[in-house]
Amino acid sequence: MTAPVPASSSGRAANAAGSVLLTLAAAQFLMTLDTSVMNVSIATVADDLGTTVTGIQTAITLYTLVMASFMLTGSKIGEIVGRKRAFSVGCVIYGAGSFTTAISPNLGVLIFGWSLLEGLGAVLILPAVVALVATNFPPEGRPRAYGLVASAGAIAVAVGPLVGGLVTTYASWRWVFAAEVVIVAAILLLARRIRDAVPEHRPKLDGVGTLLSAAGLGMVVFGVLRAGVWGWVLPKSGGPAWLGLSPVVWLVLAGGLVILAFFAWERRRVARGQEPLLDPAILEYLEFRAGLYLFMFQFLIQAGLFFIIPLFLSVALGLSAVATGARLLPISLTLLAAALGVPKYLPRASPRRVVQAGLGLLFLAMVVLLASLDVNAGPGVTTVPLLLAGLGIGSLASQLGAVTVSSVPPSRTDQVGGIQNTATNLGASLGTALAGAVLIAALTTSFLHGIEQNPAVPKEVTQSAQVELSSGVPFVSDASLTTALSDAGVPEATAEAIVAENEQSRIAGLRAALGALAIVTLIAMFFTRRLPTGPPTSS
Repeated sequence: MTAPVPASSSGRAANAAGSVLLTLAAAQFLMTLDTSVMNVSIATVADDLGTTVTGIQTAITLYTLVMASFMLTGSKIGEIVGRKRAFSVGCVIYGAGSFTTAISPNLGVLIFGWSLLEGLGAVLILPAVVALVATNFPPEGRPRAYGLVASAGAIAVAVGPLVGGLVTTYASWRWVFAAEVVIVAAILLLARRIRDAVPEHRPKLDGVGTLLSAAGLGMVVFGVLRAGVWGWVLPKSGGPAWLGLSPVVWLVLAGGLVILAFFAWERRRVARGQEPLLDPAILEYLEFRAGLYLFMFQFLIQAGLFFIIPLFLSVALGLSAVATGARLLPISLTLLAAALGVPKYLPRASPRRVVQAGLGLLFLAMVVLLASLDVNAGPGVTTVPLLLAGLGIGSLASQLGAVTVSSVPPSRTDQVGGIQNTATNLGASLGTALAGAVLIAALTTSFLHGIEQNPAVPKEVTQSAQVELSSGVPFVSDASLTTALSDAGVPEATAEAIVAENEQSRIAGLRAALGALAIVTLIAMFFTRRLPTGPPTSS
């Protein structure tokens, strides 16, 4: 007969489990927060550092690119040194990056602190979070724990813009990163209660695999990032040309070939009995692979929307950072409602149907916004689309984490964290890069065509603009453009005509970027066929 567990012991165990869950959820929250907290403050940060919207877009993209490129490596390092140790070291690196970002005097230091150091810290933390949930919770408790950790990420996406807007408006965007240092310190203190499984063996790091995966992913995303400046296929006037084509074509093709070489190398290591960076066999689980694809699409669409809509509100309409954050509140509320409400009230729902409904809501949101977006539109046009988009993103977030974890055997659960976070961060990188590239390309084409056809703009001004702006028209507010034209001595009538064309072109760029995301959403629908029709079971 088994002796009963004393109430005090069970209470302590429950407290310890709660503390561990809080710690891991807080880490997930913080890592995700950085992908959305500055979107409402892009114009403010750019002005403070003496750079452009494109410069800050580059920093945001590089942050997620670093994570996507090295997430598999971070996961393997966790296997080598232990998940808890990797988690703690990652927190220290991340905290150092947050401090560097908070005091950055220019874009270069910002990229070093935010994009590089924080990104490298995250590649150790995020895979460890998934593995430590499995270590610290019994099988029957893992689905709930994974769900709560995923919800913490959804909450970060939801509240990030509002937090960034409030802090930027009433203090400084730098205090966001200073506060992250304090939060990281608290996470490190709480991490002492986390249990770590003793590794059965300590594999060696696959250096060649690390280089191939990072190089392949890096070339693809960098190519997309530069598409707005260099051209997608044909080179833009004054831009570089490689064998008659834009470098974007060659970068994406070369990146794809390097990724294929990476998988060939990994299969070779497995065949030789050597430790791979990623065992390709895990991708043979069809439901797992479908979950990864949909994760990538979710974060691509999500990152693109959180880049485009704040720009419309803050630059096109001139709203303050806090007003922009407040206008994004509808997406925050419905995202949380769906992410937390679907598992609670529809626990037996089909993941496939929920994800398909979520993508349908996202597509509808973009169609509604496209139909109402014009130069006379006010901030109110975003309310209904944001409500729909929040429901869509929240529906996806409520299902995909449990699907990926439950679709592989327990022996492979440790590998899920690195692969899953690679997919999400690759999606986020591509989302920001794609939205920015399409926006700048459409803005440039529309603006240069507009001033060429406008009789109020002298031919010599048009010709000068064609040369100077051929690499890309900056996304700037009417006030900033008016000041720049005045400083350049442009006559008032000509300046007014240029500002009017810029206003029209900004909307054209935003509409083109939204249209691209809508097409991506329809493409994502094709990948839902392999998702399970029944609720996922715990591993």
